[in-house]
Amino acid sequence: MSRQQNQHLLKCAADKCVGRFLRNLSGAFALVVVLFLAHSAMAQQMKPVTISTKWAKDVDPSNPLPEYPRPQMVRSQWLNLNGIWQVRSGAADDAVPVGKELRGKIVVPFPVESALSGVKLHFDRLWYRRTFAIPSDWAGKRVNLHFGAVDYEAEVFVNGKSVGVHRGGYDAFSFDITSFLTPSGPQELIVRVYDPTEFGGQPRGKQTTNPESIMYTSTTGIWQTVWLEPVEQVSIENLKIVPDADHGLLHLRVNSTSASRGLPVAVVVKNGNEVVRTFDGLSDADLTIPLPHPKIWSPENPFLYDLQVTLNPHSPAADTVKSYFGMRTIEIGKVDGFNRILLNHKPIFAMGPLDQGFWPEGIYTAPTDAALRSDIEMTKTFGFNMIRKHVKVEPARWYYWADKLGVLVWQDMPSPVSYLGLQAINHDVPVDRQEFESELRRMVETHWNSPAIVIWTIFNEDQGEYDPARLVDQVRSVDPTRLVNEASGWKITGAGDLNDVHSYPAPGIRPATATQALVDGEFGGIGQVVPGHAWQFRGDGYINAGTPDDMLYLYAEYLNLAKQYRDANGLSGVIYTQLTDVEQEMNGLLTYDRIPKVDPAKIAQANRFELPLPKYVPVVATSEVSPQMWRFTTESPGKEWSLTSFDDAAWTEKPGGFGNVADRPGTPWTTKGIWIRRHFNPGKLSAAQVENLVANDMHLGNIQIYINGVLAYEQGKNGLLYEHRGLTKEARAAIKVDSDNVLAVHGVSRDDKQWVDAGLDLRIPQD
Repeated sequence: MSRQQNQHLLKCAADKCVGRFLRNLSGAFALVVVLFLAHSAMAQQMKPVTISTKWAKDVDPSNPLPEYPRPQMVRSQWLNLNGIWQVRSGAADDAVPVGKELRGKIVVPFPVESALSGVKLHFDRLWYRRTFAIPSDWAGKRVNLHFGAVDYEAEVFVNGKSVGVHRGGYDAFSFDITSFLTPSGPQELIVRVYDPTEFGGQPRGKQTTNPESIMYTSTTGIWQTVWLEPVEQVSIENLKIVPDADHGLLHLRVNSTSASRGLPVAVVVKNGNEVVRTFDGLSDADLTIPLPHPKIWSPENPFLYDLQVTLNPHSPAADTVKSYFGMRTIEIGKVDGFNRILLNHKPIFAMGPLDQGFWPEGIYTAPTDAALRSDIEMTKTFGFNMIRKHVKVEPARWYYWADKLGVLVWQDMPSPVSYLGLQAINHDVPVDRQEFESELRRMVETHWNSPAIVIWTIFNEDQGEYDPARLVDQVRSVDPTRLVNEASGWKITGAGDLNDVHSYPAPGIRPATATQALVDGEFGGIGQVVPGHAWQFRGDGYINAGTPDDMLYLYAEYLNLAKQYRDANGLSGVIYTQLTDVEQEMNGLLTYDRIPKVDPAKIAQANRFELPLPKYVPVVATSEVSPQMWRFTTESPGKEWSLTSFDDAAWTEKPGGFGNVADRPGTPWTTKGIWIRRHFNPGKLSAAQVENLVANDMHLGNIQIYINGVLAYEQGKNGLLYEHRGLTKEARAAIKVDSDNVLAVHGVSRDDKQWVDAGLDLRIPQD
């Protein structure tokens, strides 16, 4: 290896681009590089990370995520294989490293790119290896090997033989490895992983090898729990649970591994220690179990029945699993002349955050089960009743906590296409439609027993969207008990149950349709950087707030607008972007390391529409009530145009606002850009009052507001509403009290409609 190659390799490793470098290597030289990296770069301890959550310190590398991973199908015996495995990068033509020590170490189940894995590098191809022993009391039983999820393609080898291949980064899979085990001694487990990330056309959500904008660090390899489970020679393969709350019935199917159907099944339904119902039936058949006067599951009362199912109950080889279920209904119904979402036959205004499910130290994998639970608890603390799980499918325990704690889940299918700004990024790789549809079906089948999930969303915006009507029918045929959203945002054909708009930053609504409920699947995105709790030095939202109060009261304004849409136009739900910051996105209610930016109790008040909104006293009046005079030009005035000292005497003086909106009085503006200025004296404001100065503006297109030459606020396209926006701390510091100041505004047209008007108000919070 030349000095130049070595230097490039080390830089590439630091930039997490080793996988791309290795694709350019071949043969023996690639193997040398692989061994070099395995020896020098990989360790079992957590790698340094910019910020991390409080739970990172609780991770035991030898025993991470020790909880039983599948709460809806629990057996008493199991063996967790999480912990320190051997690892190395790979190549397409590698021989299986049977019996060979891999010199790198990784903490499973954290993705290789994560700090908690101890690696924190990206590779397209990986080899995992470890050994295990079968407990002696498992003798005579079959042994299943389970993977919660591996991204993306995994081939599993036991004692040198291929057990099987699985594709799909979001669903659990398992293999019966009994015939591959040796009678005694350690058993060798090897996993080959291939993950093309954005170069394969498969579902991948927000993953990219080049994080920027709304795309984040990729997850490669094992990212959920790996475990072993002994079962009887004939065992329960899975359960399908369908509640019928209206008729007090539980529909249950117990699928078995038997080649012949119809084995005896004993079912026990419990409310805690109280037996509610026993029922005897047959496996591999649809069972209907009466439940008189069922208790209903809802976010306010998330009641869960316990369920115990035994196959061959009178045999020494009986197989018993424990599960749970909730009784509830979900539908679209007409209320007050509008189609609305009905939970348990009552209209519910669904309010929740967009939840990406990323972690600073674990990327796709939460550091602990307490951390996983905490995100849902915080959602409830904020006063939400719903979560949109955004283009990611979580581990089974996340849905368990959603079921148990009581929150509705709108579950997205992971997108197959990246999306940055207004440009789809897929590197000329077509969507793998066969894989997308296969994983879509598996997502539904894997999680259809969760009472929390009430909506399946097939596409996010138009990220790879195709054949929406056919896919809606496909999902409905697999699961007719839930609502189906063809696409959240952008193009809507009318095939699904929801007409879902994305509107930033203020919430929006589409015109009513005959069959769909109206929802806003994304709004808000109020950005705020909390020093010491940011992934990088700075970041943005769709609109930025300088202080927690700026963020709170702008959020409350948006929620009150949503309430108006609910009452007057039939809006059934809104989803706020977003629960947490994620890497370079700084628009969470929580920082990326899960620190609240705003008092959660205040957000909860706003979500109940109980937060007293502040009064606003004009300091620099807008033209909303009466026209205000401005000096303006439509020719670029140079760099110093916003300074107090700039001479604008040659500019035209006309009343605001400026634009071409027919129902708004003011001065016509039809060019691409406009620059407007006015002088003002705010009077003798205290420091606390300066802290509560906010912009009040209405604009179409882009706007930048300056105070004495300092940028106070900027925003892209917006609607025809006057809204209060927080100022930058630099602009507040630039204000001269009881003296002359200049308010300067730059408007930029983006389409055939344009408008700009602005002022400054003093915010007076109310108790």
